[in-house]
Amino acid sequence: MKGQAVPYLMFNGNCLEALEFYKTAFGGEISHVQTYEQAGYKIPGAENLLIHARFQKDDLSIMASDASPGSSIVAGNQISLVLDFESEEEIQSVYDVLSKNGAVQMELQDTFWGAKYGKVKDDYGVIWDLNYQK
Repeated sequence: MKGQAVPYLMFNGNCLEALEFYKTAFGGEISHVQTYEQAGYKIPGAENLLIHARFQKDDLSIMASDASPGSSIVAGNQISLVLDFESEEEIQSVYDVLSKNGAVQMELQDTFWGAKYGKVKDDYGVIWDLNYQK
C-alpha cells in the first residue's frame, strides 16, 4: 500500500462551510468542489449540496461531501483525525480555532509521552487529536 489513508468526511448540508472553517484553522486550499447538480444529478433539494470536495494543506488531505437528501449523518465518536505539528505555535493556533466553538475533550497540555497534545470535537462533530512531539 502506498501513501496514507485519506479521510472522507460526510456532512448534513454544511460541507462547504466546514471546509472553509478548516481552511481558517489549518491554512491550505479547497479544491475539486462540485455540487450534485454540476455532476448531473437532478435531485430536488440537492442542487447546492456538495457531491465532492477536497481540502489540502501540505500532507493533510481530506475529501468531503454532503449527504444526499433523505440521508443523514449522525456525528459520533467513531473516528478522530490525528494531526502532528511542527511547532508549539502551530498547534496552539489550530487548537485555538478548533476549540473556539467546539467541545474540548482534552485541554492542550504537556503529556507523559513528551508531546503537547489536545483533543477537540469541532463545531461540525469531527474529533481532532492534535499532537506536537517535542
